[in-house]
Amino acid sequence: MPERRTTRQVRVGDVAVGGGAPISVQSMTTTSTADARATLAQIERLAIAGCEIVRVAVPDDDAAAALAEIVRHSPVPVVADIHFKHTLALRSIDAGVHKVRLNPGNIRKPDDVRTVVRAAAAAGIPIRVGANSGSILRGTDRRLRGADRRLRGADRRALEQQPKGPRTTAELMVERVAEYLALIEAEGFRDLVVSLKASSVVETIAAYRLIAARCDYPLHVGVTAAGTPRSGAVRSAIGIGVLLAAGIGDTIRVSLTGDPVEEVAAARAILQALELRRFGPIVVACPTCARTQVDLIPIVEEVERRLAGLALPITVAVMGCAVNGPGEAAEADVGIAAAGDGSGTVFRRGRPVRRVTGPDFADALLAEIERIARQRSGEAQAETETPQ
Repeated sequence: MPERRTTRQVRVGDVAVGGGAPISVQSMTTTSTADARATLAQIERLAIAGCEIVRVAVPDDDAAAALAEIVRHSPVPVVADIHFKHTLALRSIDAGVHKVRLNPGNIRKPDDVRTVVRAAAAAGIPIRVGANSGSILRGTDRRLRGADRRLRGADRRALEQQPKGPRTTAELMVERVAEYLALIEAEGFRDLVVSLKASSVVETIAAYRLIAARCDYPLHVGVTAAGTPRSGAVRSAIGIGVLLAAGIGDTIRVSLTGDPVEEVAAARAILQALELRRFGPIVVACPTCARTQVDLIPIVEEVERRLAGLALPITVAVMGCAVNGPGEAAEADVGIAAAGDGSGTVFRRGRPVRRVTGPDFADALLAEIERIARQRSGEAQAETETPQ
């Protein structure tokens, strides 16, 4: 498990972020926030999928008016996403949201920021300073325009002749966020979470590395506008995974174009892959090749389907031949390795327990998993009944 960066801790409702707390999974609704019923229905689906903090867009007064009902019935803490109008942040705080997100790229007036900070302090809720490369790069100061020219292909010599200042998208975001944080800190407010997202995986990684070296605030990590569930999950896994593997990140969102439930599944998979959290079974399966003597793909699909929703933290191996199969299956909590004659051996913690034929692979594996589940449940029950 990666050694995590040390940060202060904030609380978003009943979820702790930073300070050694488990890395939480976030998502964002796609419904019209003004439609409280539809938004709550989607939040319910997200919560069932494992979302722990949900963000809702508050683009107008109608959305703000629906927040009180949404917050009152939401099963997870609600974050108000605010852009352009600081008054919407004030209305959101009055509605009882658990955190507000401010974008330093479009809520810029110091007096507006101070007003929101004071309201958040009075309500006892944190603020996320959420920079986004697209909104930051639309700024008008000279250094920003200079960096934009770099993005358009200005050569290094021309850049070196410019006044000292940020030279990359990552540096621009960090500078803008640092200025914003200083404004907020001047109010004595430290209940902050920071994010610096770009659609470029490389710039996202660079921005988070820079800000991690400059502050001890918990970081909300993600790649913005990552794309569709297939390509977006890959880009997010790389960007988020690189940072988490370096110990950077306290809460994550995978931003996908599609059903937000897919975001939650991808985020949980990233955390499991890095062994930062366990939500349920991990299935290890070989890619298959000419050595495979059983129809392995439908077996793996059947095992994954039947394990869906199981909370048992267990590693399951489904292997198709005698080369890597016995070793991989032996390293798992439970596994099966096919032999050349189409039969297979079920292993439990490296010990062979039975041989089965191809059609029985999935059933045999699931039966062994059920035995492990019953055994662990019994052990847990015995621990609770043992006098202290």
